[in-house]
Amino acid sequence: MPDDTPDHQTEILSENPSATNSRVAPIRSRSRGLIEWVVIIIAAVAVSFLMRAYVVQTFYIPSGSMEPTLQIGDRIVVSKLSVEWGTINRGDILVFKAPPSEHCGAPVTDLVKRVIGLPGDTLTSKGNTIYINGKALKETWTHYEPLTPAIGKVVVPANHYFMMGDNHPDSCDSRFWGSIPRSDVIGKAFIKIWPLSRFGFL
Repeated sequence: MPDDTPDHQTEILSENPSATNSRVAPIRSRSRGLIEWVVIIIAAVAVSFLMRAYVVQTFYIPSGSMEPTLQIGDRIVVSKLSVEWGTINRGDILVFKAPPSEHCGAPVTDLVKRVIGLPGDTLTSKGNTIYINGKALKETWTHYEPLTPAIGKVVVPANHYFMMGDNHPDSCDSRFWGSIPRSDVIGKAFIKIWPLSRFGFL
């Protein structure tokens, strides 16, 4: 009999730590899971920020200056890398910072227009035809005429671009406020994502 008591106490003492560990383990597991989710959320936010700052960005079209190509309410995705590491070509649709001299309506931060003149080009127009370095420009994209106002003789400075809206008679563009510097270009529009009925590449 005297030997039974110590053995019994030993059994009880050996069981209690196990019971405590079994209660602590789920708590530690939940804490670890919470930390993992916090890390995932922070990483996702950071990636989203970096993508928006350096890779792609979405924009909403608020006016009809680029009709019929872009209509009011369209949402487009703009590639920043294609400007940072690529080239800007005639016919590209760019989103850029509104020039200080832009005064065609309510103040805006960014504009979207099409590249018509490249650095060093000489532009003019006659009737509905745009001439670049003496040759008629073939506007292979959809656009509205008439071409008013006309383009007087313009020489595009180095590292600048002459921008126009596809809705020629209803676009406030380089005909009013001059060419824009490459440093003000945010990126190239390359796809329409909304509304879905108008989804497609530009």
